[in-house]
Amino acid sequence: MSILYVLIPLALLILGGAVWAFFWAVGNGQFDDLDTPAVRILLDDDRAPKDGTDE
Repeated sequence: MSILYVLIPLALLILGGAVWAFFWAVGNGQFDDLDTPAVRILLDDDRAPKDGTDE
């Protein structure tokens, strides 16, 4: 039963860290564009390879 005195504050600290990380990510624009990265794989890459060979 005494382990609850350790686990409950620890869980609250972890929860507080997760909430802080979420608001930090929102504030820094991590969730601004959710569609472009998923579509970027479908776009053609017409640039030449960097090593100069035509593969």
